[in-house]
Amino acid sequence: MTTKSLIRDIFLTPLSWLYGAVMSVRNLMFDIGLLPSKKFGVPVIVVGNISVGGTGKTPLTEHLISVLSDKFKIAVVSRGYKRKTSGFVLSSSVSTPSDIGDEPYQMKRKFPNITLAVDEKRVRAIKKLLASENKPDIFLLDDAYQHRYVTPDISILLVDFNNLIYKDELLPKGRLREKVSAKNRADIVVVTKCPADISPMDLRVVTADLKLFSYQSLYFTTMVYDEPKAVFSAPLKDSYADCSALALSGIAQPLTFEQHVASLSSNMKEMRFRDHHNFTDEDYSRIKEAYNSLEGSKKVIFVTEKDAVRMMNDNLFPDELKSAVYYIPMKVRFISYLKKDEQTFNSQIISYVTKNRSYMRLS
Repeated sequence: MTTKSLIRDIFLTPLSWLYGAVMSVRNLMFDIGLLPSKKFGVPVIVVGNISVGGTGKTPLTEHLISVLSDKFKIAVVSRGYKRKTSGFVLSSSVSTPSDIGDEPYQMKRKFPNITLAVDEKRVRAIKKLLASENKPDIFLLDDAYQHRYVTPDISILLVDFNNLIYKDELLPKGRLREKVSAKNRADIVVVTKCPADISPMDLRVVTADLKLFSYQSLYFTTMVYDEPKAVFSAPLKDSYADCSALALSGIAQPLTFEQHVASLSSNMKEMRFRDHHNFTDEDYSRIKEAYNSLEGSKKVIFVTEKDAVRMMNDNLFPDELKSAVYYIPMKVRFISYLKKDEQTFNSQIISYVTKNRSYMRLS
């Protein structure tokens, strides 16, 4: 251990202890009822994590929407991180990422028939939607594992394979928002972003180290990327192998995205921004400079889907680059292990939702 890291540990360890104590008191207050947690008469599914950074919440939420939306009226409720509005906002055909946040906007764009609302107070949002004429059958709460003011019917905890919670420490020394024991609140744990070729031995090791209870279900997923799509009006190509590529991202964990871009093109340069970054004229000048510095005459810019929805709506993207920019959609793929696969996960969710017949409003 270097002197610098030793000083860092000495300084940050007491702060992590203090943070952990505060979070433990908060959770205890919910557990004994000193802080209220509202139970609703319709199924509420919570998706979230206990660590800082991207764990794949949006792709998993989109999977849940695709599983349930054919049979039920879905309402997605999010806080709308980094939006420029406040309070309760019901999305509409004219909503922008600034109104509702980039990830909610992405979900609404993919699934226009769902109800989607943002509110920092999820209880208020659920009450408003239940009082509406188009009363939902199911609520999906995105990024709400720690939002304990709502009592969920199903809690889904996501754990990034590349940042396993049992190897981490509490903020600010580590990336954990809560102690590892917070995983015990989950009904389902999904280890995300696994290598596509992960070995059965690695799966067994993670399973053992997570130390889940018998009432908890464990699944493993990997990210699968779809064919690139034009953000504006770029012509689609059969192959990008002979192109130099700029991998442009404003997400928490860009490595998986960059690795995929590297597999598509012969020559790649990455350019990273902070998660949920709103691009400025100065940023686009730097992007233009990076694009022009790419080798060869065939060049492309690849962006994440989350970044693309912001670019589509900010009216700042340089016209001369619009024919070169593509986004790469991604989705989760379940890894079959110990009789747990996508079909098992889907059946478990549907079984949870329909266990009380009063929940069922089949179309």
